[in-house]
Amino acid sequence: MTSLRFAALLALGFSISSISVQADNWPNWRGPFFNGSSEEKGLPTKFSRSERVAWKAQLPGKGASTPIVWDNAVFLTSIDEEQEGVVAIRLSATSGKVVWSKKFGEGTHQDDRSGYASPSAVTDGKLVFFFSGSGDLAALDFDGNEVWKRNIQNEYGQFAFGWTFSTSPVLYNETLYMQVLQRDVPANGRGRPNGPNDSYILALDPQTGREKWRHIRPAKAVAESLEAFTTPTPIVHAGRQELLVAGGDCLTGHDPATGAELWRWGTWNPDRIGHWRLVPSPTYGNGVILACAPKGEPVYAVNAGKNGKVLSTDQIWLTKDKQVSSDVPTPLFYDGYFYILNGRNKFLSCLKPGTGEVEWTQRLDAKVKLETSPTG
Repeated sequence: MTSLRFAALLALGFSISSISVQADNWPNWRGPFFNGSSEEKGLPTKFSRSERVAWKAQLPGKGASTPIVWDNAVFLTSIDEEQEGVVAIRLSATSGKVVWSKKFGEGTHQDDRSGYASPSAVTDGKLVFFFSGSGDLAALDFDGNEVWKRNIQNEYGQFAFGWTFSTSPVLYNETLYMQVLQRDVPANGRGRPNGPNDSYILALDPQTGREKWRHIRPAKAVAESLEAFTTPTPIVHAGRQELLVAGGDCLTGHDPATGAELWRWGTWNPDRIGHWRLVPSPTYGNGVILACAPKGEPVYAVNAGKNGKVLSTDQIWLTKDKQVSSDVPTPLFYDGYFYILNGRNKFLSCLKPGTGEVEWTQRLDAKVKLETSPTG
């Protein structure tokens, strides 16, 4: 049982050679259930650059976005140095051929560690929404025609991040959500020099790009610990819809219709260390929400369905094993279990949601730090 479960998890999200028009759609970076899992069956448990490869596609440059899939269309982003920007790309899922490639984002990078082609696209099957680290947000139809375009930095202020900002747009209940959790003062000269550098959640009409609302989300974190590269996670618990947001040393739940904060839990950083930026997004399963503290610190579990201020004593468990931690990968919820990838030390662990008990931990054969999120 354990070996079979582990083998299934090795079919990670980049096995797009196995996708067909009959496969389940994968409309955003964490899949149809926003937790990294799919009900698709028959995927290979072993593949490499030479094994089980149906096709390969040459991309114009680097990109860290997760491919998304709708029927026979695969969408992703890439840096294009010749065009000095980020391009949105549609590939054929059956042949790998480029159907179209359109530049939508200006610039390629602002530091030597990452580029602007890190956010993943999202689709409703009619329009595809692309975001780049430059702040460019564009809606394209399946033929590659631009429907609308905005620049979040130009409209709401320059991003106040030490590194290149990355979050992925979220489509839920006919609303497009963007999250910007940033420093309250400029970082390395970036950010508003005069006026507030607010952290916020932005809700847009996906058909027009017009703002529905913007909710300011304050936090008690300091310096770089205010920065989050997470993506909001929609959930439904006990009939209540929520958007989970992690960053700024805390975890919050919001009303998707208004952005109003329903509850707040924290912190994993009681000493207010100033360099704990957050990368893993929250994950929900079996009534439990996971929040990963960075830099090798524990993973925390909180019961869903809270209201108001949630005390630290309300957490139901936290990991004690140093190997069960995540600095970058977002955990997976699959088939009743949480899976946590320690990308720094190359360990994958399976945990019970209710208790945090570790079912197994397996070391992965990897030579470099792993920063992708596990997919089931």
